[in-house]
Parts: sequence; structure tokens; C-alpha cells
Amino acid sequence: MIIHSASQLLTLAGGPQRGTALGDLGIIEDGSIAVADGNILAVGSTDEIQRRYQANQAIDASGSVVLPGFVDPHTHLIFAGDRAAEFEMRIAGASYMEIMDAGGGIISTVEQTRAASIESLVTQARLRINRMIAHGTTTAEAKTGYGLELEAELKMLQAILLLNEEGPIELTPTFLGAHALPPEHADAGQEGYEAYTVEIVEQMLPAVKRWWENETSEKNLPFVDVFCETGAFNLDQSRRILSCAKKIGFPLKIHADEFDGLGGTGMAVELGAASADHLVQTPPEDIAALGQSDTVAVALPCTPFGLAEREYTPAKSIIEAGGLLALATDLNPGTAWCESMQMAIALACRYMELTPAQAIAASTINAAAAI
Repeated sequence: MIIHSASQLLTLAGGPQRGTALGDLGIIEDGSIAVADGNILAVGSTDEIQRRYQANQAIDASGSVVLPGFVDPHTHLIFAGDRAAEFEMRIAGASYMEIMDAGGGIISTVEQTRAASIESLVTQARLRINRMIAHGTTTAEAKTGYGLELEAELKMLQAILLLNEEGPIELTPTFLGAHALPPEHADAGQEGYEAYTVEIVEQMLPAVKRWWENETSEKNLPFVDVFCETGAFNLDQSRRILSCAKKIGFPLKIHADEFDGLGGTGMAVELGAASADHLVQTPPEDIAALGQSDTVAVALPCTPFGLAEREYTPAKSIIEAGGLLALATDLNPGTAWCESMQMAIALACRYMELTPAQAIAASTINAAAAI
């Protein structure tokens, strides 16, 4: 098959892009792609490709831009139910804790997800995936984190694997057992977080590794992620979880500096994490460290937009420091129910002052580097 006569073909050749190189789209005017058995054989000008290849099928892309599929490197794809009622509560001025007290918040999703069967989780996630594909996403990361107990977390991992087998989207799994405090510990405050940290380190991480190796044919272990934030896992607890995960072979990610700059980004760089995500309040010294590392800074503009916040990830500072910047949706039922990377791109251009070319690179080649 040949896709030919594209007004612009964006190749984004050459690997992840740093600093002033971000936004080099590798544009071929009047471009064409030769494809066989689902693999790209060659890209080039229409004259060149039509001269080199005979096509049994041709798609005329005249007047169109052809580019790689979007990669969404941060989603909470697997969950049951919804929290639509919280939107009006938030508009009316309800705080996060007031929403929690009214029976909403993350624990509401945890309860619904624990009660759901694997079949139900797959069915609900499939609808979200269809919308992701419609908006141009072909690869995505998918987290657990709405189980907060071993059995429910493994159920979520199983749902991700089943969806991956179905295709056509390719999913990269992440174990986010350290997402929040389970309802069983809800009244224990930091003592509860400490007890749950010990449980994750001593029981859950080894069990997830055993299950993965025994139950799947996947060679690579899933990522391990932690929500490091004031009111969640503190820096010490996050370090213990991630250090244990790294020691037994898991690759790492982290939710860091969304509301407070606790040092999670610097720790991610130190531990060699694949990505540090959110980074709204990351201090300058940690932004500088990103510029000297291969840890990808993943900005999630749909989240501050959904929360009506005025601060976004300091994308320009990350770029100026030479960091690797990526974009993601943060698809989740509470703060950013958005399956569209195009929406994330639009918000990044409007509120983070990225150029369209920079946002496209951050949503494709750099986003791929984050997973």
C-alpha cells in the first residue's frame, strides 16, 4: 500500500528531541509512505516512492498532513463507573475533601473498580480506547491504581493485558498501587500511609513480579509509579517504594510536584526513572537536573484545565534546560476525563506557550520515550 501526495508528511526522524531541537518535524512536502504487512517500508517524496514501489492499494492524501500516531504516556485508563456529579460540585466551590466527605473522590472509583469484574473493566475501557483512536492515539500507557489491594490491582493489570491482545491500540502497563490510601486505612493519616508503604514494599511488589512472570508472556515488567505529593506518599515513602521496585527489576515512573515541590522530580532523575509527570511546582534545580538526564518530563495540561487551576507545567523552562518534554492526557474519572491528545496539544499551545510543532513532537517521539 502507498499513501501518496500528502501536502506534508511529518517523519519526526532522529529520536527524542531536546531543547531548541524540539519541534523538528522532519517535513517532506508532497510526501508518500510505502507500507507492507503493517510495517513502513519507506518514506519520501511521492515521485520517489511511486518510482520505487508498486502498490496494490493506494490512498490519496492530497490536502492532508500525515504524521505518526499520537502516544499518550500517562493515562488512568482502567476504572469502573464515573464521577460526573463531582464536576458540578467543584464548580459550586466544593473542595476535594468536601467531595470526599460526600462519597466522591478517588475512593468512590476504588469501590466501583473493586466491585467490577474483569469483563466489565475491559468493556468500559474499550469505549475509552475507541475514543482515543478516533482522536489519533495509537499507543498509550495504562495505569492500575484504583484497586489499592493486591487482588484488585492484579485484576486491573489483567484487563490491560486483555485489551492489549485485542488491539489495535498498543498499551504499556504501569502498576500504581501507591496511588492513594486504601479505604481500610482511610482514617489513619500518615500512619496509614506508612503501613501501606510497608505493605507495598514487602508484599505487593514481589507478588506483582511473581504474577507477571507466571501469568504473562510479556518479557518486560510493567512500570511502577508512585503519587508523591503532600497529603499522599511523602518523599521518603516514595523513595522506598521506587528503590524496592528498581532493585527487583521494575522500570520507574513518578507523579511529582503537581501541587507542591517536594523533590520528587529530582528523585526521579537520581533513580533513573523513565519519566516524572505533572511537574507544575518543580523547583529550578530539579528542572536543571532534568536537562542533564534521560528522564522525560511529562506535562498533563488537561488536569489543571479540569481543576480550573492557573498554573501549568513550566514547559519553556524545561525546554531551555535541555530537558525531554512530553505531553499526555492524564485520562482519569475525576480531574481529566479526556481521551484526546489533540485536546492536550491545544491546551499546551494555549497555556504552556508551546508552538504547534513543539506540541506535536512532545506528543509523538518524546511521548514514546516516556514509555
